[in-house]
Amino acid sequence: MADFTFANSLDKVPGDRAPPAEFTIKAPPLTDVWAKPPSTERFNAPILYKSIPLDTFKRAQVSFSANWSQKYDQGGLILVLNGANGSRKWVKTGIELTHDKPHLSTVARDRWADWSLLSVPAGGAGATLEMAREPDNSLWIYLVEGSSKAPIREVTWVFAEDVADCWVGVYAARPSTEGGDLIVNFSSMVIDVAGSTNT
Repeated sequence: MADFTFANSLDKVPGDRAPPAEFTIKAPPLTDVWAKPPSTERFNAPILYKSIPLDTFKRAQVSFSANWSQKYDQGGLILVLNGANGSRKWVKTGIELTHDKPHLSTVARDRWADWSLLSVPAGGAGATLEMAREPDNSLWIYLVEGSSKAPIREVTWVFAEDVADCWVGVYAARPSTEGGDLIVNFSSMVIDVAGSTNT
């Protein structure tokens, strides 16, 4: 399987071929992954990913935390679908600072993006989230706490897409102009695809 690659960053990929058990991603100001009518299109946040055939995706999971201090600071998992016609759709899930506190955030971009929010357990600055392909071919987002998983979002269309290239990985973004770089700490990343497991 392909090694990890950075998009929208000149930083060196952490580790050798695959990230270590713990690593960070640095997001400069004015970075985001977002799409809103009538004309807002942003896709310049650092993304550490590997390319896989979409039909091999099984699940991705990661733990992460940061000092979320500026409005819309965010980081977590991301799945990017690059269409054969040059289109790009994506699903991201993580923590985002909005309404003056961190929230569990999931955004799915088909034609445009939508956005759902939940409180972070215990109001903390970190979480463990999982994206998983379920038997009915939906993508489910889960909050993982110990040995239990709580469903927080279903995205129904992902595996029906005609995709030339699929990225799966993690990202960080700081849409604000304030605060310098955002550092997001990641650990225990697992990407499962048909035929192999990568940690």
